[in-house]
Amino acid sequence: MDKKDNLISIITPVYNSEKYIGETIKSVLAQTHNNWEMLIADDCSKDNTAKVVSEFNDPRIKYFKLEENSGAAIARNKALEKAKGTYIAFLDADDMWKPNKLEKQLDFMINNNVGFSFTGYEILRENGNKVISVPSCLSYSQFMKNTIIGTLTVMVNTEIVGEVRLVNVKKDHDSMTWAKLLREGHTAYGLNESLAYYRKVEGSISNDKFKAAKNHWNNCRNIEKLSLPKCLYYFLFYGINAVKKHYF
Repeated sequence: MDKKDNLISIITPVYNSEKYIGETIKSVLAQTHNNWEMLIADDCSKDNTAKVVSEFNDPRIKYFKLEENSGAAIARNKALEKAKGTYIAFLDADDMWKPNKLEKQLDFMINNNVGFSFTGYEILRENGNKVISVPSCLSYSQFMKNTIIGTLTVMVNTEIVGEVRLVNVKKDHDSMTWAKLLREGHTAYGLNESLAYYRKVEGSISNDKFKAAKNHWNNCRNIEKLSLPKCLYYFLFYGINAVKKHYF
């Protein structure tokens, strides 16, 4: 099979996303790899998200609305149920990709027989963007000490890792999903090149670092069932790396 024949399913949950979803979609339309479908799962938005999406007349963009507000994890899983691609990529409604993101990451995964990959990215900041570099690979223990995997950069090959579903917790479900894949014995391979833009949105859970840390702690204890000493050990490194990532 030619590389360009690989269908990539892009999973995008939206909720009151009218401000940024247009830019997000444009970044997908600009991809040099054209064989994709973008599954936009609307978690019962109350703004003009649907109208903005409808302005893009491209059959590869597949919008649908959930029957009730259920949270981003369920929205992503509903989209995953509809996905037809062997490769799955994740992109949130306020983030963007560089034009060669899918092409470069797909090449990386095919050439190295990789099932689970992530890339570097840039955090958009008023005082200048921060480039996030990533290691060449991550095991479970390495990830738990440094949740460096940006969801907007993840791509998985379902023929290697199997069916993917997000862990159904309200917060931090993406990190818990990557932890689950790693705990099951998969390795996450990093392509250390900035291929995406992460937007820090005021008021979002991910931008509230104290709440994010609290959610991560609770999930490590309740979902991963880590002992208190193990959790403290991982969390020490998690805190140090989080500060380096966002403030230096």
